[in-house]
Amino acid sequence: MTQTRVVPLEGVNNFRDYGGYETSAGGQVKQGLLWRSAQHGDASADDLAAIHQLGIAHVIDLRGPSEREMKPCRRHDDFVAQVWTYPEETAGLALHTEAADGVLTAAEARAAMVRLYEGIAFRENLTPMLRLYFELLLRAEGPSLVHCVAGKDRTGWAVAMAQHALGVPRDAIIADYMLTNDASRLEERIAAEAFKDLPRYASMDAETVRALWGVQEDYIVTALKVTEDRHGDLDTYLEQVLGIDAAKREALRAHYLEG
Repeated sequence: MTQTRVVPLEGVNNFRDYGGYETSAGGQVKQGLLWRSAQHGDASADDLAAIHQLGIAHVIDLRGPSEREMKPCRRHDDFVAQVWTYPEETAGLALHTEAADGVLTAAEARAAMVRLYEGIAFRENLTPMLRLYFELLLRAEGPSLVHCVAGKDRTGWAVAMAQHALGVPRDAIIADYMLTNDASRLEERIAAEAFKDLPRYASMDAETVRALWGVQEDYIVTALKVTEDRHGDLDTYLEQVLGIDAAKREALRAHYLEG
């Protein structure tokens, strides 16, 4: 499943199908409709051709204006998907970049990431995009793609909530989140010292970069626990914060489940 799920691209990391998982009720999320990735600013012509073949109808770009300006997404010549963005900053900086401020060790980096994940479900300029994301999923107008900078933090939370709404069990949600480390070629990029040319990371050792550029289970587990502690359970969070009640969850399942 991992090999069929990840689309190997040259300049776009972490591009993959987050469908295909079995649900707690015995169904399975359809494949080919739900995509996630990192930014597309470094996409090659071959990448754009491969993405174009997927027939994506909606692109939900969770980055803020400054992030989009810094790395505009490249598009295929025949690109026709609708692109949805938020007019204000959704993170100020990508979470892993924000967490990098002032950290010197891997332990400090992990602690900073956990602190950011404690609030990821409630970011005032992110939750409107999450609500829009679900509205687009409910329209079921074709394949969709959700992404941010690295496709792991903001995107990771959006995907986790979509999978939960569809009935994917917790262990599979966490496993999909952790797939980022392979799908983003994390170890390959660290071995090539790709971070050495980035001022914010140049003085860090590989373990510290790994904590910031990659994902760890306690990041997403922290976000899930804080959300459940505040709202009682994830279904209540979906309804109260993102507007996805039981009827809408059933509609999502009717659109995206099979079997």
